[in-house]
Amino acid sequence: MLREIKLVSLTLATVLFIQGCATAPPRMNPLPGELADQAEVPGIPGVRTWADETPPHMEQWLNTSEEVVRAYFAGIMDREHNYLAVSGGGANGAFGAGLLNGWSEAGTRPEFTLVTGISTGGLIAPFAFLGPEYDQKLKEIYTSYSTNDLVRRRNLLDIVRNDALADTTPLREKIAEYVDEEMMRAIAAEATKGRMLLIGTTNLDAARPVMWNISQIAEFGTPQALELIRDVMLASASIPGAFPPVSFEVEVNGKRYEELHVDGGMTSQVFLYPLGLDWRHVEEKLNVQGRPNLYVIRNAHLAPDWETVERRLGPILGRTVESLIRTQGIGDLLRLYLGSVRDGIKFHLASIPDDFEDASMEPFDREYMNALFERGRSMAVKGYPWVTDPYGLEAASDRWQPAN
Repeated sequence: MLREIKLVSLTLATVLFIQGCATAPPRMNPLPGELADQAEVPGIPGVRTWADETPPHMEQWLNTSEEVVRAYFAGIMDREHNYLAVSGGGANGAFGAGLLNGWSEAGTRPEFTLVTGISTGGLIAPFAFLGPEYDQKLKEIYTSYSTNDLVRRRNLLDIVRNDALADTTPLREKIAEYVDEEMMRAIAAEATKGRMLLIGTTNLDAARPVMWNISQIAEFGTPQALELIRDVMLASASIPGAFPPVSFEVEVNGKRYEELHVDGGMTSQVFLYPLGLDWRHVEEKLNVQGRPNLYVIRNAHLAPDWETVERRLGPILGRTVESLIRTQGIGDLLRLYLGSVRDGIKFHLASIPDDFEDASMEPFDREYMNALFERGRSMAVKGYPWVTDPYGLEAASDRWQPAN
């Protein structure tokens, strides 16, 4: 995370230095704000929604008959539910990848009804969704590559002419290598059971979080759908300024427009579902057995560390951004926790332990990621000590029950 933060601070410093000189590629017919709620991906409609409001179709779904619900969600009805939310964190995603591998080794990892991912969590989420069969690929992604394998650094002239410090073409190629047609078909097969995979991005123009229903996209089964899945994963991990935004072609009333999306972590470090959604009603509709479990993997340290900051622009910006990201993450975790208490969901939190003090020497330091992967794996093999009440509010849970 520290290297990711320093990358952001370097971006800010560079922007301040070259502001007014940039000649980046122009926008191609950007979407007007008044059409934002109507825009759809051509040929793949209805696969995304704002993550900060309850989707209108969910309200309609809650009022449908049991027969209709059972026709589409038979595979997740009348059974226990387990949910997984994987946060951002850059190279620290190695912790979550290791934890999932070790969890499989321990033989206690459940099948997740719903999986969500943001930023590096958006890269992990599809593999976590498909289960232990994909653990080896997940391990390979987070232990085999370094910065030069994933991004191309630009010189100052290229930075001035473009929209980011680095070119993520290598990362795009790696995503395409791992997320192939076979994987898309596997996701689609799970989607037919009612299981759901969501990845978050940030719509840069709207400055709002977007949830992409990857499981639903996979059901389209077309080459265009596969490219869309890859683009969403890349966008979710594209730190603005450091990495280029991802362009999405959208359509309103037959006219094509462009949207720009960046790292989902710019608007949320971790998410599950909009808190305005009546999840207890969802549970009733699906006849969920017992209380659902929510497992949250926060790919970061929760406690702040002490660092003597030099009185220079880069270190000051870096420490400021680090503080903002850490406190944003804590706020997102608190919202998730309060939502889970309100909705009768058992909350479980994992994060990088405070005594893991290895330092990363570059944005994607292979040695560092291997050490962090192994730490997450070994903790899970022994039985991960999930934190169930991080804010000491379990005793107050009655306050969050729906009023009669």
